[in-house]
Amino acid sequence: MISVVIADDQPLVREGFRAILERAGDIAVAGEAADGEQALALIRRTRPDVALMDVRMPRLDGLAATERVCGDPSLAATKVVVITTYELDEYLYAALRAGASGFLLKDLEPEELRRAVRTVAAGEALLAPRMTRRLIAQFAARPRRAPGLADQLGLLTEREREIVTLVGGGLTNVEIARRLSISPATAKTHVARAMTKLGARDRAQLVVFAYESGLVTAAGP
Repeated sequence: MISVVIADDQPLVREGFRAILERAGDIAVAGEAADGEQALALIRRTRPDVALMDVRMPRLDGLAATERVCGDPSLAATKVVVITTYELDEYLYAALRAGASGFLLKDLEPEELRRAVRTVAAGEALLAPRMTRRLIAQFAARPRRAPGLADQLGLLTEREREIVTLVGGGLTNVEIARRLSISPATAKTHVARAMTKLGARDRAQLVVFAYESGLVTAAGP
């Protein structure tokens, strides 16, 4: 059973999400929060598999709450999905930088929400289809470049760099396997090793690293 916390300042939204998720049969809602501070307290208490986090909430916004959750080693098992009404590129990149494993828009279909929760709980990253690769590149290439990226790149083998580049390009393990003529299991192993070496929480953070390190740019890999 996948446990989920729902954080949104609108009761109607929380009730709707709960109803959608609990119809799945394999998803249970561990609790609801109306602001970022409540969300943090609830997540620390219940340790859910997935937290659905609205962006604009009182007391503490969803991006700040996401950063605190993802920065807490004791909550490493909880994956955060930022879900918002606002189709803003800045929110997408800020969510990824904060450590979110997914970014969705609230106009998605009920089955898409259930599938998103399952996908992120399984360790995959997930982005709303309309928030394209080009937009990620545009905003990931602009701001500060974290120090020590060259040293981190040096930790990777040539094959692992290639894999991280393809992950940054939005390819799944199956697509990477086809591109490199290797098995999906081998691709998954390379991804896992790269994540370990880079200290990445999940594939979403590999995407951020790929852009910030220059492995992928707005022009492509």
